[in-house]
Amino acid sequence: MEKLKKTPLFNSYKKYGAKIIDFAGWDMPVQFEGIIAEHEAVRNRAGLFDVSHMGEADVTGKDALKFVQNLITNDAANIKDNQILYTPMCYPEGGIVDDILVYKFTNEHFFLVINAANIDKDIDWMIKNKGNFQVDIKNISPSIIQLAIQGPNAQKILQKLTDTGLDSIKFYFFKRDVLVAGRKCIVSRTGYTGEDGFEIYSGTENAEYLWDKVLETGKEDGIKPAGLGARDTLRFEVNLPLYGNELSELITPLEAGIGFFVKLDKDNFIGKDALLKQKKEGLKRKIVGFEMKERGISRHGYEVFADDKKIGEITTGYRSPSLNKNIGFALIDSKYASIGTSISIKVRNKLLKAEVVSKNFYNKNYNK
Repeated sequence: MEKLKKTPLFNSYKKYGAKIIDFAGWDMPVQFEGIIAEHEAVRNRAGLFDVSHMGEADVTGKDALKFVQNLITNDAANIKDNQILYTPMCYPEGGIVDDILVYKFTNEHFFLVINAANIDKDIDWMIKNKGNFQVDIKNISPSIIQLAIQGPNAQKILQKLTDTGLDSIKFYFFKRDVLVAGRKCIVSRTGYTGEDGFEIYSGTENAEYLWDKVLETGKEDGIKPAGLGARDTLRFEVNLPLYGNELSELITPLEAGIGFFVKLDKDNFIGKDALLKQKKEGLKRKIVGFEMKERGISRHGYEVFADDKKIGEITTGYRSPSLNKNIGFALIDSKYASIGTSISIKVRNKLLKAEVVSKNFYNKNYNK
């Protein structure tokens, strides 16, 4: 069996009482105090996540912008220096290689943040599609840590650790060379929880120091260390997709409901022809939100039925900590995708009633 990878913060997990699981080949904390307590802390006060398992690629060279534009479905030509773009990256058939963040330093330097499970695959995909573009692609993941401080008190806590005015970092923008507790970092106003907050990138040597400093400084403002369990329930409630669930090589961005991030009017990019064709022909299946009408919690992979036939599968299912409802996402036949449609979900060999609802279960509280 392949040895699990560890982030530079692994030794700190035990100190804070973490329960460790195998996540995408990494030893990661699923929880510290508990998923509900951590979820509630992020919604109402603040939480700190170690997301150092995420990958980072540096793309430099005179064709960097052209290369990135060919790789992604969104339009990097529309963003300024020090701005961030969320985007799918697709295969020629339209399925998703990954969903990534594109940090623009300059037209000749981009920093791409990629999902932990996809690091090797994404880097290989980039190199494979380098073609004649004059660019250099470097996997810098092993030298970078990433922390996410999220929640209504995130700015107040982080501001105590830096002289850089955080008000000056707008939503989906970043600053380089920010000193956080005296250590050099990239700080961006981004996150994966639906709350205001920041993601902090620094050298691996600063991992434990920054983690401890943020938790110490935020103690009086109610910060808690938070694991991947709460990260998943938080992202799910605010309709943020997860690669491997709502996004995959078999699901297109249009089917996933993230067509807003696909700019079909820009110059050629990988997957454009397939996505144009799919848009023209209409979607045969879609990701929808649903709410259970009978007692039971659906889980990833459970089957969905209507009119006595299978119409799809659950991609994510939970009892929502914020709403106290059993809700989820499912990829189903478009015929049944209208809000209000009755569906059934097979839970432990029993068909339970559910209803298609809006995917926006909980309102995002971004500081835009």
